[in-house]
Amino acid sequence: MDAYDVLVIGGGPAGYVAAIRAAQLGFRVACVDAFTRNGKPSLGGTCLNVGCIPSKALLDSSEKFEMITHEAQEHGIQVSGASVNVGRMMGRKESVVDKLTGGIAYLFKKNKVTSYHGLGRLVRQDGDAWIVDAAGTEVRAKNVIVATGSQPRQLPLAPFGGNVVDNEGALSFAQVPGKLGVIGAGVIGVELGSVWRRLGAQVTILEALPGFLMAADEAVSKEALKQLQKQGLDFHFGVNITDVQQDESGVTVTYEERGEAVTARFDKLIVSIGRVPNTQGLGAEAVGLSLDERGFVRVDDHYRTNLPGVYAIGDVVGGAMLAHKAEEEGVAVAELIAGQAGHVNYDVIPWVIYTSPEIAWAGLTEKQAKEKGLKVRTGQFPFSANGRALGHGDPRGFVKVVADADTDKILGVHMVGPNVSELIGEAVTLMEFGGSAEDLGRTVHAHPTLSEVVKEAALATDKRALHM
Repeated sequence: MDAYDVLVIGGGPAGYVAAIRAAQLGFRVACVDAFTRNGKPSLGGTCLNVGCIPSKALLDSSEKFEMITHEAQEHGIQVSGASVNVGRMMGRKESVVDKLTGGIAYLFKKNKVTSYHGLGRLVRQDGDAWIVDAAGTEVRAKNVIVATGSQPRQLPLAPFGGNVVDNEGALSFAQVPGKLGVIGAGVIGVELGSVWRRLGAQVTILEALPGFLMAADEAVSKEALKQLQKQGLDFHFGVNITDVQQDESGVTVTYEERGEAVTARFDKLIVSIGRVPNTQGLGAEAVGLSLDERGFVRVDDHYRTNLPGVYAIGDVVGGAMLAHKAEEEGVAVAELIAGQAGHVNYDVIPWVIYTSPEIAWAGLTEKQAKEKGLKVRTGQFPFSANGRALGHGDPRGFVKVVADADTDKILGVHMVGPNVSELIGEAVTLMEFGGSAEDLGRTVHAHPTLSEVVKEAALATDKRALHM
């Protein structure tokens, strides 16, 4: 029977990173993963195969089409007859995914991580080790890391199948739907709705909550909603879905809005109402692995489960279901197993939504800071006063900095605008080291760059913005 120091169950962002880091630390490592794409084993989990990566590829393609058909003329570029070849667009998306998933297989070989394809299941404890069924082969492992991820939550009224799809189905439409319905105005729903709206679909988004992006800073969510509505996304908030019926030609959704019954007909319906942990087939009940009432694996502050030598990380333990959060937990747990001080600072994990304009934030919102009893100063600066943004032809949005009024420590940074997914990294770095608004405002930023808006917003917390 093969024996390993560390065996990882799951090859998504949490699992493959944990396996690589453990191997770097000198452990003998294996990873068992069951994900299959196009009939073949494919490492990378949901994120690389049917989530983060393919969706960003399609977002980029659709943004280019939008630029050619609606914005190029402003730049003096005349284009006529532009059309979408959905098949070729999907082929490009698949090639991007192939490169990245193949890259993980290469990294496993480079770091001498043994890879098993199939389900991983905890079987029994044997002395100081665990016996794990790795795709039908029993192996021994001194430490086991559960990183089985999550899957889309189904709406009981609208199970996935046919014209009702999850994120994976929404990334693989054979043609642009004429009318597209989206249940859920979260990250996935808004991003995928944006893709197909730009390619020509009429998109309606139905959300049970009373407002848009309620976890974001109020100023950011308000501006983002305004921009997305201007693009043609039709939002409905506070709705209650009462019936979903589908046939070969489409889907009929009945919902209540402001006390009235409304019926809408769509060619396709995306259901994006959150995700649930993947623990089925893990053997949790048989070995006594503790799960909470929602099915997430219970862990302590060091990712230890109730079973000795068994750890869990990523989506399967709950919290922010973000690939970068999962990756950092993968590094942390490997280092903890090695006796090092692995740690993740959950207070400054960045959130990003890749719409146009992009939305990003880290740390506390102004409202959250005040609810904690903190005195705050805020600074806000628009991209419309930035030379690079104007040159790009995209002056939408702003950056907002929330700082402690007494200490000047930055509590949160919130952005909506061009390329803010890249700009948020500077804010996260500064907050990681407890930096102040003055630190950020006195740091030299290259001109002309979009990053100058971050600097100006920091200066604005002390009413010192220079260019407005």
